[in-house]
Amino acid sequence: MSQKPSGEQSPNMQFQIEPAVPADTAECIWLRGMTRENAVSEARLTSLGITVQSWGDDIATGKLPGFVARCNGEMAGYCFGEVESGEIVVLALLPQFEGQGLGCELLSRVVALLRADGHRRLFLGCAADPKARSYGFYRHLGWRSTGEVDRLGDEVLELL
Repeated sequence: MSQKPSGEQSPNMQFQIEPAVPADTAECIWLRGMTRENAVSEARLTSLGITVQSWGDDIATGKLPGFVARCNGEMAGYCFGEVESGEIVVLALLPQFEGQGLGCELLSRVVALLRADGHRRLFLGCAADPKARSYGFYRHLGWRSTGEVDRLGDEVLELL
């Protein structure tokens, strides 16, 4: 995977992609509730034990590395992975930034981080409905179903 510098030019927009820092978490939580499909509210995240503090702590300790993308100072999306397990925990974009290659770029950067940490097998939870955008997105990138379902009811996909 090639690492592109911050401020790279996409076909339609200019994105700055940088490693996530704990101060990004409040904005990440807000953005998660604004996604086109599979939006998750702050209240729902809190019920799952995900708060600004817990997410920020996980970034600070290196447990949950990730990247955030901004366009003209506005957070456009992000992706995070869990170092211990090799799970891609979340990839989220605001709808107006879809279709620009940003999701692929964020995901590839987190995949590279987890691979560098020694993970040969990476996995994630994805909607099992073929009508969901994520269903085709991940499969197009080489992710394959394991036939398992995670604790949230999502299909588990892996990248070997």
